[in-house]
Amino acid sequence: MNRFEQLLGPDSPLLKTIRARNFQEPTEIQEKAIPLILEGKDVIGGAATGSGKTLVFAAGLIKNATRGHGIKGLVLTPTRELAEQISKEVSQFAEPKGLEVVAIYGGVSFEPQVRNLETADIVIGTPGRILDHINKRSINLSHINTLVLDEADRMLDMGFRDDVVRIISECPTERQTLLFSATISPDISFLSKRHMRDPIEVNAEAYVDPTKLEQIYYDVDNNLKYSLLKHLLESERSNLVMIFCNTRKNVDFVVKNLKFNGINSVPLHGGFSQEKRNKMIADFHAKNVHILVATDVAARGLDIKGVSHIYNYDAPKSIEEYTHRIGRTARAGKEGKVINLVSSRDYENFQEIMMGDFNIKKEETPFIERAKIRWMPEKREERMDRRQGRSFGRGRPFGRSDSKRSYGSKNRPASSYRTDRPARSHSRNRSTGQSRGQARRERRRQY
Repeated sequence: MNRFEQLLGPDSPLLKTIRARNFQEPTEIQEKAIPLILEGKDVIGGAATGSGKTLVFAAGLIKNATRGHGIKGLVLTPTRELAEQISKEVSQFAEPKGLEVVAIYGGVSFEPQVRNLETADIVIGTPGRILDHINKRSINLSHINTLVLDEADRMLDMGFRDDVVRIISECPTERQTLLFSATISPDISFLSKRHMRDPIEVNAEAYVDPTKLEQIYYDVDNNLKYSLLKHLLESERSNLVMIFCNTRKNVDFVVKNLKFNGINSVPLHGGFSQEKRNKMIADFHAKNVHILVATDVAARGLDIKGVSHIYNYDAPKSIEEYTHRIGRTARAGKEGKVINLVSSRDYENFQEIMMGDFNIKKEETPFIERAKIRWMPEKREERMDRRQGRSFGRGRPFGRSDSKRSYGSKNRPASSYRTDRPARSHSRNRSTGQSRGQARRERRRQY
């Protein structure tokens, strides 16, 4: 505690929360950045999720905010879940000073947010919803003195660059700006040069202890990938488990079939309402459910303690995404394990991962029984595609329009069709030798 008092000052309102949460020693990013922030410097912090950076920018936000004098602090973050998580933590730190901290993000009702903004001192929000409030004139950023861009690299990757620049333009030029990013890309450099004043860059080593992180991969057939996942979940001794998929469809596929096989898990992706997503995260935090299956976007920035195993059901698309995923385990001296399930459709992505600075060892795929699969969206969709594409004509290719069969259509002139085919033979009455047409005409003459 003495070290936190030295960093923050003996009268800091944050010390009460730090004591209550039993923080022992400052992390590296806290040691390096907090003194600079309290001096009023603009700071670029190279730090990943779980490094303790929330306390770092909370120190600046709370120091510069005053109760009831408008919105003084604004934190922009890429996802709803991260906005909710940060707002809860900053609220705890700000409670001794009586500051009102409000989370603003999409997927929930707009009007309650408008009312909350009237009394807010610090706002934590996603760029899209903050921009909605700016356009509707329901938020006033003219009193901002501290602007925080958290997970800035991810915000730009998700296409929020123009939104972020627009929001920054609504804030006063005389302010303190704090930017945190796991990687310093050209876009990050652009933002810092254009919107920060002589920023000081500080970096912290990865919070994950590589000596305590085991990384392996299995080369498995496509049709056995889920069976291998089920086998490993049942045989590995684990605490909390996170399974990453690249698509919502695969998240649903894994969760529904795990449930069918008696393994409880919760899904997390952008297809659910915010209320349901919050409940799923809360259940996982509280260890009511021990397996979370998620996409990268939905799980970005979530700081969940006690994760012992990471499964990459789909290979991530970049080294940065892989680093982000494995950073959820082997924290604070704990051991962790990363298991990559690699099938033929993952080869291209995983080849790039293997070129990174990771010690990933190959494991022989164990003998496994094929798991029962009840829900198979891919096959169902393939059948639907075939039905929709099939023409009624016998032997015609899928998807051919009947209109193209008309003689003399614009797609094919009549002259291009054969006209020298022999006339079709008609069935004839064996006793009279007449065709059906001749027999009809004969009967008409008789009557």
